[in-house]
Amino acid sequence: MPNPQPLIRIEDVDMVYQAASGPVEALRGISLTVDQGEFVSLVGPSGCGKSTLLRCIAGLRSVTGGRILVDGSPVDKPIPKVGMVFQAAVMLKWRSVLDNVLLPVELYGLNPRDYRDRAHDLLKLVGLADFAKKRPGELSGGMQQRASLCRALILDPPILLMDEPFGALDAMTRDDMNLELLRIWGEQQAGDGGPRKTVVFVTHSIPEACFLSDRVVVMSPRPGRVASIKSVAVPRPRTMATRVSPELGRMTLELYNDLAQKNLEEVPQTVS
Repeated sequence: MPNPQPLIRIEDVDMVYQAASGPVEALRGISLTVDQGEFVSLVGPSGCGKSTLLRCIAGLRSVTGGRILVDGSPVDKPIPKVGMVFQAAVMLKWRSVLDNVLLPVELYGLNPRDYRDRAHDLLKLVGLADFAKKRPGELSGGMQQRASLCRALILDPPILLMDEPFGALDAMTRDDMNLELLRIWGEQQAGDGGPRKTVVFVTHSIPEACFLSDRVVVMSPRPGRVASIKSVAVPRPRTMATRVSPELGRMTLELYNDLAQKNLEEVPQTVS
């Protein structure tokens, strides 16, 4: 069950950054909460600030208005409670898969030997146990993303932020990775009895968002605002059969219509 207090609280957040042509308003008045163990996806047109919002939650970008709290504490710098997975796996090609997974341990000044067993367990969990000593160039794109997911989980963060992690994959591999992600997300709960990770997932794919999520947040064109929030009332666990279910189809169409309507609205692109 989710905690009474949201794990992530976004309160009236604005974000303006400086571009060569002048200031650009990326986010305006974003308010959103995410409960512990919840899977929330962000969808919206390109440039609406989905990735920017994700980086603000992680403390990698500073907001210019409002505030973000994680577990009750304001976010004003990068926080260790967050694991991030990007669209590109960004693996260091000269390091083994195992050493890539252990990279966050080194960056935080911890002893990699203390985390080697966990790294091996994670690689086994995603089917890469036999590839621990391989270089990233010897892995397919999907396998590299599995390794990237292990790297994000190595320090056991309660929050997982995912920025279009499967966008560059072919359709079949993407479907496989969706199922893999749900399996791991559930496995975290089943394995040690602890709570599931809290996931905030950015995607351009409305069907993917509906398939994975408890709730889907539709963002307007820039400046990004919360246009609507929809609960996905589809039972778990979800399988490939869920993708073609009438319930998921209706939800996908409803969100598509919401997004199409917002794309027709005229909104300013910059601030003076």
